[in-house]
Amino acid sequence: MDFQTKLLLLSFAITVVLGAIVIPILRKFKVGQIERDDGPESHLKKQGTPTMGGIIIMLGIIIVTIAAYVYYKAKDAELAQSLLPILGLTMGFGIIGFVDDFKKLVLKNTKGLKPSLKMLGLLLISVIFVLYLVKGLNLGTETYIPIMKEYINIPIYAYIPFAILVILATTNAVNLTDGIDGLSSSVCTIIITCLTVIATIFGVKEIVVFGAIVIGAVLGFLMFNIYPAKAFMGDTGSLFLGGVISGIALYLKMPLILIVIALIPVIETISVIIQVACFKKTGKRVFKMAPIHHHFELSGWRENKVVMVFSVITLIVCIVGLQII
Repeated sequence: MDFQTKLLLLSFAITVVLGAIVIPILRKFKVGQIERDDGPESHLKKQGTPTMGGIIIMLGIIIVTIAAYVYYKAKDAELAQSLLPILGLTMGFGIIGFVDDFKKLVLKNTKGLKPSLKMLGLLLISVIFVLYLVKGLNLGTETYIPIMKEYINIPIYAYIPFAILVILATTNAVNLTDGIDGLSSSVCTIIITCLTVIATIFGVKEIVVFGAIVIGAVLGFLMFNIYPAKAFMGDTGSLFLGGVISGIALYLKMPLILIVIALIPVIETISVIIQVACFKKTGKRVFKMAPIHHHFELSGWRENKVVMVFSVITLIVCIVGLQII
Protein backbone atom coordinates (compact mmCIF):
# COMPACT_ATOMS: atom_id res chain seq x y z
CA MET A 1 0.00 0.00 0.00
CA ASP A 2 1.43 3.39 -1.00
CA PHE A 3 2.25 5.67 1.92
CA GLN A 4 -0.10 8.31 0.48
CA THR A 5 -2.98 5.83 0.76
CA LYS A 6 -2.01 5.15 4.36
CA LEU A 7 -2.03 8.90 5.01
CA LEU A 8 -5.52 9.15 3.52
CA LEU A 9 -6.82 6.35 5.73
CA LEU A 10 -5.07 7.76 8.79
CA SER A 11 -6.50 11.21 8.10
CA PHE A 12 -9.98 9.68 7.70
CA ALA A 13 -9.71 7.73 10.97
CA ILE A 14 -8.35 10.65 12.99
CA THR A 15 -11.02 13.01 11.66
CA VAL A 16 -13.79 10.56 12.54
CA VAL A 17 -12.41 10.30 16.10
CA LEU A 18 -12.10 14.10 16.32
CA GLY A 19 -15.67 14.45 15.09
CA ALA A 20 -16.92 12.13 17.82
CA ILE A 21 -15.10 14.30 20.39
CA VAL A 22 -15.63 17.81 19.04
CA ILE A 23 -19.30 17.67 17.96
CA PRO A 24 -20.63 16.98 21.50
CA ILE A 25 -18.49 19.88 22.74
CA LEU A 26 -19.97 22.20 20.10
CA ARG A 27 -23.44 20.98 21.08
CA LYS A 28 -22.72 21.56 24.78
CA PHE A 29 -21.67 25.15 24.13
CA LYS A 30 -24.64 25.63 21.79
CA VAL A 31 -22.51 26.53 18.79
CA GLY A 32 -25.46 25.87 16.50
CA GLN A 33 -26.73 26.66 13.04
CA ILE A 34 -28.77 29.83 12.52
CA GLU A 35 -31.30 29.28 9.75
CA ARG A 36 -32.74 32.00 7.50
CA ASP A 37 -36.45 32.70 7.94
CA ASP A 38 -36.83 33.08 4.17
CA GLY A 39 -35.07 29.78 3.41
CA PRO A 40 -36.65 26.40 2.62
CA GLU A 41 -39.08 25.41 5.37
CA SER A 42 -37.38 22.02 5.72
CA HIS A 43 -34.23 23.79 6.94
CA LEU A 44 -35.89 25.18 10.06
CA LYS A 45 -35.43 21.83 11.81
CA LYS A 46 -31.66 22.25 11.35
CA GLN A 47 -31.68 25.19 13.76
CA GLY A 48 -29.12 24.53 16.47
CA THR A 49 -27.20 21.79 14.63
CA PRO A 50 -23.51 22.09 15.68
CA THR A 51 -21.61 24.32 13.28
CA MET A 52 -17.92 25.32 12.93
CA GLY A 53 -17.29 21.66 12.10
CA GLY A 54 -14.56 22.85 9.77
CA ILE A 55 -12.23 22.83 12.78
CA ILE A 56 -12.56 19.02 12.78
CA ILE A 57 -11.26 18.91 9.20
CA MET A 58 -8.47 21.37 9.95
CA LEU A 59 -7.32 19.59 13.12
CA GLY A 60 -7.24 16.25 11.31
CA ILE A 61 -5.17 17.73 8.49
CA ILE A 62 -2.76 19.47 10.88
CA ILE A 63 -2.10 16.26 12.83
CA VAL A 64 -1.54 14.06 9.77
CA THR A 65 0.47 16.66 7.83
CA ILE A 66 2.85 17.01 10.79
CA ALA A 67 3.10 13.20 10.91
CA ALA A 68 3.88 13.16 7.16
CA TYR A 69 6.49 15.89 7.69
CA VAL A 70 8.23 13.81 10.37
CA TYR A 71 8.13 10.71 8.15
CA TYR A 72 9.49 12.41 5.05
CA LYS A 73 12.08 14.57 6.85
CA ALA A 74 14.61 11.74 6.83
CA LYS A 75 13.58 10.29 3.46
CA ASP A 76 12.89 13.37 1.34
CA ALA A 77 13.75 16.61 3.12
CA GLU A 78 12.68 18.79 0.19
CA LEU A 79 9.23 17.22 0.11
CA ALA A 80 8.91 17.54 3.89
CA GLN A 81 9.86 21.23 3.77
CA SER A 82 7.19 21.86 1.10
CA LEU A 83 4.34 20.48 3.23
CA LEU A 84 4.32 22.95 6.12
CA PRO A 85 4.07 26.19 4.06
CA ILE A 86 1.19 24.69 2.04
CA LEU A 87 -0.51 23.68 5.28
CA GLY A 88 0.04 27.08 6.90
CA LEU A 89 -1.13 29.15 3.98
CA THR A 90 -4.29 27.12 3.30
CA MET A 91 -5.09 27.12 7.03
CA GLY A 92 -5.04 30.91 6.83
CA PHE A 93 -8.30 30.83 4.87
CA GLY A 94 -9.87 28.54 7.45
CA ILE A 95 -8.82 30.89 10.24
CA ILE A 96 -10.66 33.78 8.55
CA GLY A 97 -13.76 31.58 8.43
CA PHE A 98 -13.24 30.52 12.04
CA VAL A 99 -13.16 34.15 13.22
CA ASP A 100 -16.40 34.81 11.31
CA ASP A 101 -18.08 31.70 12.75
CA PHE A 102 -16.81 32.46 16.26
CA LYS A 103 -18.28 35.95 16.23
CA LYS A 104 -21.64 34.73 14.92
CA LEU A 105 -22.05 31.53 16.89
CA VAL A 106 -20.07 31.97 20.11
CA LEU A 107 -20.18 35.72 20.66
CA LYS A 108 -23.74 35.76 19.24
CA ASN A 109 -22.94 38.65 16.89
CA THR A 110 -25.36 37.76 14.08
CA LYS A 111 -23.46 39.84 11.53
CA GLY A 112 -20.20 38.00 12.22
CA LEU A 113 -17.02 39.42 10.77
CA LYS A 114 -17.63 42.60 8.80
CA PRO A 115 -17.68 41.79 5.05
CA SER A 116 -14.96 44.38 4.44
CA LEU A 117 -12.70 42.85 7.13
CA LYS A 118 -13.47 39.35 5.92
CA MET A 119 -12.52 40.25 2.35
CA LEU A 120 -9.44 42.08 3.58
CA GLY A 121 -8.32 39.00 5.49
CA LEU A 122 -8.88 36.73 2.49
CA LEU A 123 -7.08 39.22 0.27
CA LEU A 124 -4.09 39.36 2.62
CA ILE A 125 -3.77 35.56 2.79
CA SER A 126 -4.19 35.37 -1.00
CA VAL A 127 -1.40 37.88 -1.61
CA ILE A 128 0.95 36.01 0.75
CA PHE A 129 0.09 32.69 -0.90
CA VAL A 130 0.64 33.96 -4.46
CA LEU A 131 3.92 35.69 -3.57
CA TYR A 132 5.08 32.47 -1.88
CA LEU A 133 4.35 30.48 -5.04
CA VAL A 134 5.92 32.97 -7.42
CA LYS A 135 8.89 34.16 -5.34
CA GLY A 136 9.33 31.68 -2.49
CA LEU A 137 9.09 28.54 -4.63
CA ASN A 138 10.17 30.24 -7.85
CA LEU A 139 7.31 28.60 -9.72
CA GLY A 140 7.09 31.61 -12.00
CA THR A 141 3.98 32.65 -13.86
CA GLU A 142 3.62 29.72 -16.25
CA THR A 143 -0.03 28.74 -16.62
CA TYR A 144 -1.22 25.54 -18.23
CA ILE A 145 -3.87 25.84 -20.92
CA PRO A 146 -6.17 22.80 -20.96
CA ILE A 147 -7.15 21.37 -24.38
CA MET A 148 -4.15 23.14 -25.97
CA LYS A 149 -1.98 21.19 -23.49
CA GLU A 150 0.74 23.80 -23.31
CA TYR A 151 2.02 26.44 -20.91
CA ILE A 152 1.98 30.18 -21.46
CA ASN A 153 3.96 32.79 -19.54
CA ILE A 154 1.77 35.54 -18.11
CA PRO A 155 3.50 38.84 -17.25
CA ILE A 156 3.93 38.98 -13.48
CA TYR A 157 1.98 42.26 -13.19
CA ALA A 158 -1.02 40.44 -14.70
CA TYR A 159 -0.44 37.04 -13.10
CA ILE A 160 -0.46 38.19 -9.48
CA PRO A 161 -3.91 39.89 -9.61
CA PHE A 162 -5.20 36.99 -11.74
CA ALA A 163 -4.03 34.41 -9.19
CA ILE A 164 -5.47 36.43 -6.31
CA LEU A 165 -8.80 36.64 -8.16
CA VAL A 166 -8.77 32.86 -8.64
CA ILE A 167 -8.35 32.34 -4.88
CA LEU A 168 -11.01 34.88 -3.85
CA ALA A 169 -13.49 33.58 -6.43
CA THR A 170 -12.94 29.94 -5.45
CA THR A 171 -13.21 30.49 -1.69
CA ASN A 172 -16.44 32.43 -2.12
CA ALA A 173 -17.82 29.89 -4.62
CA VAL A 174 -17.24 26.98 -2.23
CA ASN A 175 -18.73 29.07 0.58
CA LEU A 176 -21.91 29.53 -1.49
CA THR A 177 -22.02 25.79 -2.29
CA ASP A 178 -22.13 24.96 1.43
CA GLY A 179 -25.89 25.19 1.89
CA ILE A 180 -27.33 21.71 2.37
CA ASP A 181 -26.24 18.54 4.14
CA GLY A 182 -23.16 16.99 2.56
CA LEU A 183 -23.16 19.09 -0.62
CA SER A 184 -19.98 21.11 -0.27
CA SER A 185 -18.00 18.29 1.37
CA SER A 186 -19.04 15.80 -1.37
CA VAL A 187 -18.35 18.15 -4.28
CA CYS A 188 -15.05 19.37 -2.81
CA THR A 189 -13.84 15.82 -2.13
CA ILE A 190 -14.33 14.94 -5.81
CA ILE A 191 -12.62 18.14 -7.00
CA ILE A 192 -9.63 17.70 -4.65
CA THR A 193 -9.35 14.04 -5.69
CA CYS A 194 -9.21 15.15 -9.33
CA LEU A 195 -6.48 17.71 -8.56
CA THR A 196 -4.55 15.05 -6.62
CA VAL A 197 -4.75 12.69 -9.60
CA ILE A 198 -3.44 15.52 -11.82
CA ALA A 199 -0.58 16.04 -9.34
CA THR A 200 0.18 12.30 -9.60
CA ILE A 201 0.22 12.48 -13.41
CA PHE A 202 2.57 15.47 -13.38
CA GLY A 203 4.73 14.10 -10.55
CA VAL A 204 4.11 16.88 -8.01
CA LYS A 205 4.62 14.65 -4.98
CA GLU A 206 4.01 17.24 -2.24
CA ILE A 207 0.53 17.90 -3.64
CA VAL A 208 -0.15 14.16 -3.91
CA VAL A 209 0.68 13.82 -0.21
CA PHE A 210 -1.22 16.91 0.94
CA GLY A 211 -4.17 16.11 -1.34
CA ALA A 212 -4.44 12.59 0.08
CA ILE A 213 -4.48 13.99 3.62
CA VAL A 214 -7.20 16.52 2.78
CA ILE A 215 -9.33 13.91 0.99
CA GLY A 216 -9.20 11.62 4.03
CA ALA A 217 -10.11 14.45 6.41
CA VAL A 218 -13.06 15.67 4.34
CA LEU A 219 -14.37 12.11 3.93
CA GLY A 220 -14.07 11.68 7.70
CA PHE A 221 -16.09 14.84 8.27
CA LEU A 222 -18.62 13.72 5.64
CA MET A 223 -19.56 10.87 7.99
CA PHE A 224 -21.12 13.54 10.23
CA ASN A 225 -22.22 15.89 7.44
CA ILE A 226 -24.34 13.61 5.26
CA TYR A 227 -28.12 13.92 5.57
CA PRO A 228 -29.33 14.30 8.24
CA ALA A 229 -26.23 16.26 9.23
CA LYS A 230 -24.92 16.00 12.78
CA ALA A 231 -22.61 18.94 12.08
CA PHE A 232 -22.02 21.67 9.50
CA MET A 233 -18.60 22.89 8.43
CA GLY A 234 -19.47 26.60 8.60
CA ASP A 235 -17.27 29.26 7.03
CA THR A 236 -14.34 27.64 8.86
CA GLY A 237 -14.55 24.62 6.57
CA SER A 238 -15.87 26.16 3.36
CA LEU A 239 -13.28 28.94 3.17
CA PHE A 240 -10.53 26.46 4.04
CA LEU A 241 -11.62 24.04 1.29
CA GLY A 242 -11.89 26.90 -1.18
CA GLY A 243 -8.34 27.87 -0.25
CA VAL A 244 -7.14 24.28 -0.69
CA ILE A 245 -8.74 23.90 -4.12
CA SER A 246 -7.48 27.22 -5.49
CA GLY A 247 -4.09 26.81 -3.79
CA ILE A 248 -3.48 23.36 -5.27
CA ALA A 249 -4.65 24.49 -8.73
CA LEU A 250 -2.21 27.42 -8.65
CA TYR A 251 0.60 25.22 -7.28
CA LEU A 252 0.03 22.89 -10.24
CA LYS A 253 -0.05 25.94 -12.57
CA MET A 254 -3.56 24.89 -13.63
CA PRO A 255 -6.03 27.47 -12.30
CA LEU A 256 -7.98 27.41 -15.58
CA ILE A 257 -8.92 23.74 -15.06
CA LEU A 258 -11.18 24.91 -12.21
CA ILE A 259 -13.61 26.34 -14.77
CA VAL A 260 -14.27 22.73 -15.76
CA ILE A 261 -13.82 20.57 -12.66
CA ALA A 262 -15.35 23.11 -10.23
CA LEU A 263 -18.40 23.62 -12.46
CA ILE A 264 -20.89 23.25 -9.59
CA PRO A 265 -19.35 26.02 -7.42
CA VAL A 266 -19.09 28.15 -10.59
CA ILE A 267 -22.80 27.65 -11.34
CA GLU A 268 -23.71 28.33 -7.69
CA THR A 269 -21.87 31.67 -7.92
CA ILE A 270 -23.37 32.61 -11.28
CA SER A 271 -26.87 31.86 -9.96
CA VAL A 272 -26.37 34.34 -7.11
CA ILE A 273 -25.01 37.01 -9.48
CA ILE A 274 -27.95 36.56 -11.86
CA GLN A 275 -30.48 36.59 -9.01
CA VAL A 276 -29.12 39.79 -7.45
CA ALA A 277 -28.64 41.60 -10.77
CA CYS A 278 -32.13 40.76 -12.07
CA PHE A 279 -33.83 41.61 -8.79
CA LYS A 280 -32.11 44.99 -8.63
CA LYS A 281 -33.02 45.77 -12.23
CA THR A 282 -36.54 44.33 -12.53
CA GLY A 283 -37.66 43.54 -8.99
CA LYS A 284 -38.21 39.93 -10.08
CA ARG A 285 -36.32 36.75 -9.23
CA VAL A 286 -35.03 34.32 -11.84
CA PHE A 287 -34.73 31.48 -9.31
CA LYS A 288 -37.05 30.58 -6.44
CA MET A 289 -34.02 31.08 -4.23
CA ALA A 290 -30.28 31.42 -4.74
CA PRO A 291 -27.77 29.79 -4.65
CA ILE A 292 -29.27 27.39 -7.16
CA HIS A 293 -29.30 24.31 -4.88
CA HIS A 294 -32.07 26.04 -2.90
CA HIS A 295 -34.02 26.58 -6.13
CA PHE A 296 -34.09 22.83 -6.72
CA GLU A 297 -35.08 22.23 -3.09
CA LEU A 298 -38.01 24.63 -3.43
CA SER A 299 -38.90 22.89 -6.70
CA GLY A 300 -39.48 19.66 -4.77
CA TRP A 301 -36.09 17.96 -4.82
CA ARG A 302 -34.97 16.26 -1.62
CA GLU A 303 -31.59 17.32 -0.22
CA ASN A 304 -30.17 13.87 -0.96
CA LYS A 305 -31.18 14.18 -4.60
CA VAL A 306 -29.53 17.59 -4.96
CA VAL A 307 -26.31 16.28 -3.41
CA MET A 308 -26.34 13.14 -5.56
CA VAL A 309 -27.01 14.98 -8.84
CA PHE A 310 -24.47 17.73 -8.13
CA SER A 311 -21.87 15.14 -7.08
CA VAL A 312 -22.43 13.07 -10.24
CA ILE A 313 -22.10 16.21 -12.37
CA THR A 314 -18.85 17.04 -10.55
CA LEU A 315 -17.54 13.52 -11.12
CA ILE A 316 -18.35 13.75 -14.85
CA VAL A 317 -16.70 17.16 -15.33
CA CYS A 318 -13.65 15.95 -13.38
CA ILE A 319 -13.33 13.01 -15.77
CA VAL A 320 -13.61 15.50 -18.64
CA GLY A 321 -10.96 17.65 -16.93
CA LEU A 322 -8.55 14.71 -16.78
CA GLN A 323 -9.06 14.15 -20.50
CA ILE A 324 -8.20 17.71 -21.52
CA ILE A 325 -5.05 18.28 -19.45
